[in-house]
Amino acid sequence: MNLTIYYYTGTGNSLWTARKIAEKFTIARLVPMTMDPHETDTGIVGFVFPVHMWGVPRRVSEFVNRLEMDPNVDCFAVAVNAGQVSRTLIQFRKLLAGRGVRMRLGCSVVLPSNYIPWGGPGTDEEIAARIRAAEQKINRIAEDIKEKKTARIEKGPLWQRIVFTGLYKLAFNQVPKMDRRFFVEETCTACGICERVCMAGNIRLVDGKPVWGGHCEQCLACIQWCPEQAIQYGPKTKEYKRYHHPEITLKMISRPTE
Repeated sequence: MNLTIYYYTGTGNSLWTARKIAEKFTIARLVPMTMDPHETDTGIVGFVFPVHMWGVPRRVSEFVNRLEMDPNVDCFAVAVNAGQVSRTLIQFRKLLAGRGVRMRLGCSVVLPSNYIPWGGPGTDEEIAARIRAAEQKINRIAEDIKEKKTARIEKGPLWQRIVFTGLYKLAFNQVPKMDRRFFVEETCTACGICERVCMAGNIRLVDGKPVWGGHCEQCLACIQWCPEQAIQYGPKTKEYKRYHHPEITLKMISRPTE
């Protein structure tokens, strides 16, 4: 049974989720959504991506709209979040429907939060517990995919779908410019990791310091992967613990270089 998973990731949660699903299949291909999309050519196609601002990230929507898809493809999606999936998978189902593709399965996977402006990911014990619970659910999702089960699309409670969907619509066009709140401290060593992990290609080094270009995706890979914790976002992030998935390495996450 052949599987292709298109993934979008910043701090590794979605990549780890995609890899765990792929492990359950004999033949599986993982394709980052930072690549130019090509026609899908396998029996099962999945999309694994984080919830950004309580909805589908802009880059994910753009990728799907450019991807050539067989309308008969067996399709699923997994939205990775910190507990507020809201209406993301319903939104994604409609996105696929607009391409003439039916999404058979839509699942939410909860992992430690990486949105550091609102706090850290929790204690080491809390992080480990979330990862264990997520792995158990991912195993069930993989079995459902194999058995071609059709299930209800997972969604948050009604209040989330009302309030957070409204906030998503208000924030969507503001996200690219939200990088104005990033700044870098003197402890920066010009290592260039922030530039390598930026999935949007939004960072370049100028005189050895990162400069953000105004088309941010708010994945926060730059701040979370900085080895010196020199990158900050607003006044409070210095107080919070950094996080990227412990099983995902910098090499796995880095964008290919020219």
